[in-house]
Amino acid sequence: MNTNKYLDTLKEYKLEVDSFKVAETVQDIIDLEFKSNNNKEVYKTIYSCIDLTTLKSTDTKESIWKFIEDVNDFDGSTDMENVAAICIYPNFVEVAEEALTAENVKIACVTGGFPSSQTFPEIKVAETALAVANGANEIDIVLNLGLFLDEAYEELCEEIDEIKESCREAKLKVILETGAIKSLTKIKIASILSMYSGADFIKTSTGKTYEGATLEAAYVMCSSIKEYYEKTGRKIGFKASGGISDTKTAVEYYTIVKSVLGEEWCNKDLFRIGASTLTKNLLKDIQK
Repeated sequence: MNTNKYLDTLKEYKLEVDSFKVAETVQDIIDLEFKSNNNKEVYKTIYSCIDLTTLKSTDTKESIWKFIEDVNDFDGSTDMENVAAICIYPNFVEVAEEALTAENVKIACVTGGFPSSQTFPEIKVAETALAVANGANEIDIVLNLGLFLDEAYEELCEEIDEIKESCREAKLKVILETGAIKSLTKIKIASILSMYSGADFIKTSTGKTYEGATLEAAYVMCSSIKEYYEKTGRKIGFKASGGISDTKTAVEYYTIVKSVLGEEWCNKDLFRIGASTLTKNLLKDIQK
């Protein structure tokens, strides 16, 4: 095996990111394009791209069942599409598989020692395989930041690749935890390595320990997805998560995705927002 293949891959990209230029570009995009996206139809699209999430220490089988019943009840109650997925801990996947009757709503599951990713790789692989066997359609894992910050790229990428293999047909979302990485250049490196290793989506944050999503991180990640697509022809999805609870903020992320990647990315197959209260706020604004 060529142990330098990961470094060789990175050399194909311009890795240095000017944070000041990114901040200016993001502000220009919002100033110029936000208004045209701030409408009811976009709110409906965003609603259909939500991973409705409950990841609490106090989650129980009963609370998960009730959580899913609300999603089931929404189905057919309006002409709007339902949320894209429900996102839960792996020990509740069997409950979700039994409770979920809403059509076209996926079961997403956090595995791999979420939210720190600090456990044995064998456990990450096994936990993912068990979640998929129990009915998970999508897997959200956290990038191994210890390996990433040590620049142990071979070990890092092989871990993602092994987890991806254990996903079988399920989609794999890799959470970069951008609030911990901070550097936009390192966020780009993490994006490229994750995509190269098999990620179907790259995701900003867990929303647990560190700062959640930022528009600047989203811009860099979407730009990396665009560059990767131009080089490989493979479309990778983008997921924003961590602190996105109001309609205005959600539209801002939609605006970044649409501006950088185009309207073809503005659907649940390629764009997600992880949230727990955003649905209620979107519905209020849609009904106004």
